[in-house]
Amino acid sequence: MGKASVVLVLVVALAALGGFLFLAYWDFPAPQQPVEKVLPDARFPR
Repeated sequence: MGKASVVLVLVVALAALGGFLFLAYWDFPAPQQPVEKVLPDARFPR
């Protein structure tokens, strides 16, 4: 049971590292259109 646990931990660690590297180096596109939102004056206290 000990070797199976070590293998399982290694597989999970490698999957987490691979996911981190994928997100770190993936060149995902930025939004193409600007975002404009009107905030009412009543929302901000004076």
